[in-house]
Amino acid sequence: MDETGRMTRAAGVVGFFTLLSRVMGLLRDILIGYLFGAQGAADAFFVAFRIPNLLRRLTAEGAFSAGFVPVFMDYLTNRSKEEALSVARIIFTFASVLLAALAVLGVIFASPLTHLFAPGFLVDPEKFRLTVSLTRLMFPYIFFVSLVALAMGFLNSFRHFMAPALSPVLLNVSIIVCALLFSPFLSKPVISLGYGVVLGGIAQLSLQIPYLVRYGLSLSPDFHFGHPALRRLLFLMAPALLGAAVYQINVLVSTILASMLPEGSVAYLYYADRLLQFPLGIFAVALGTAALPSFSSLVARKDFAGLRSGLSYSLRLMNFAIVPASLGLMVVSVPVFSLLFQRGAFDADATVRVSQALIYFSLGLWGLSGTRLVIPVFYAMEDTKTPVRIALFSFVLNFFLSLALMGEVSAGQGSSSFSRAIAALSQYVAFFSLSHGGLALANSISSTFQFAALLLILHRRLGQFPWREFFVSFMRNLFNALLMALPLFFIVQRVDWVSSEGSLLTRGAVFLFILALGPSLFLTLSLLTRSPELETFRQVVAGFKKRSSS
Repeated sequence: MDETGRMTRAAGVVGFFTLLSRVMGLLRDILIGYLFGAQGAADAFFVAFRIPNLLRRLTAEGAFSAGFVPVFMDYLTNRSKEEALSVARIIFTFASVLLAALAVLGVIFASPLTHLFAPGFLVDPEKFRLTVSLTRLMFPYIFFVSLVALAMGFLNSFRHFMAPALSPVLLNVSIIVCALLFSPFLSKPVISLGYGVVLGGIAQLSLQIPYLVRYGLSLSPDFHFGHPALRRLLFLMAPALLGAAVYQINVLVSTILASMLPEGSVAYLYYADRLLQFPLGIFAVALGTAALPSFSSLVARKDFAGLRSGLSYSLRLMNFAIVPASLGLMVVSVPVFSLLFQRGAFDADATVRVSQALIYFSLGLWGLSGTRLVIPVFYAMEDTKTPVRIALFSFVLNFFLSLALMGEVSAGQGSSSFSRAIAALSQYVAFFSLSHGGLALANSISSTFQFAALLLILHRRLGQFPWREFFVSFMRNLFNALLMALPLFFIVQRVDWVSSEGSLLTRGAVFLFILALGPSLFLTLSLLTRSPELETFRQVVAGFKKRSSS
């Protein structure tokens, strides 16, 4: 099987379990919305969860994975399996020591971290204290889930994708169970979500251990930290601390700025981002996860023609999946939140505001997905510096666009000096008043810029990039997606989704009809326009069916 075939098969496996995880995550968020809505307690949890989650992406998914997979694949391809396993043991030991220290520091410094990540919460002391308590409770999660991400790099190198892709399901199940069992008995019910996060991290790591042992990785520690492979890893991961996680850093900036907007803004962005993660995780992240071992293997064999072909193939698949998904999310933004979330503490106003954020986020889904695919090419070539340079430009662009688009903000009494500086700066650079929607739009623009810049650099590096195939693929899928979206938009506009007076059953039936009609229209149009990606789509669906029946 060639590398494109391996990528397709692996993407199908990762995509299937990611879909399962996203469904469980959706159920989790519906439950959180029902119990806590989009106000004080929900804001506190989302900020507290984002702090260790961001650091996990920086240390593990960003930095460790960026360096581990190329280094490990090089040893596995050009040396012996025994040497490669020895390198893996050293790296796992080093990571465990580093992450344990980081977790302890996070617990100790939970208060200043919350101050940094959500300075706007200082005007509400009770909310600030609750966020600190949740941050302190959940910070050990970074130890468990970061080792899970490192295990993913190891297992993916052996083309085993099932266990790492399944592990997020355990996190979502743990949060759901803890919320249902513990929240009625706690003085602060939202603390139950924190227990769920920590227990979920333990369950995720426990799932990986039998598979690590099966592929020959001994769990005994190895403290040979002077090994050249570890030095090589550290050299690669240092710049990747920022470059691989630029999206999360942009989300962090949005969180800080959203904490200065009206209450609920943090939660609006969180719920919208969760819906965005459906197509992003199922298609872009699945392709990127499957592509990194293939790209690294091609670079190790110095097959740069195969690398160009594999990248082009991945980007055309992305166009086929992400372009219609972006337009589809925009059209169904209000219906999906109305039907799935609008109950309990999540009211009609929250539905409208969250849907606004989702529309603006969806504009950047294509750029964000493309970035997830091209960054592994740089990592495969052991170049982690170029992504970080582009990440810095993207970060600065996101920050100033956020200030320009969210509107003027004021620093309340008791706010930090940082909040006051942001408020003063916003008086000069604010051109629009899109509130939390402006933060989502800024994130979309900066993500698209990052993708375009990285792709142009790869063109110069690799040479002879098939631009014509890429642009034809994009325009064909955009044309088909627009034709798909028009009738869907007409149907959506004829239904009052946020009113409590209409029949829930009727609205649900209309929504299911839209969900069936949209993909059917797009696939039919793709068939009529002879889209070459259709055959790959058929293979992935066949893999889904095989996986679900096994």
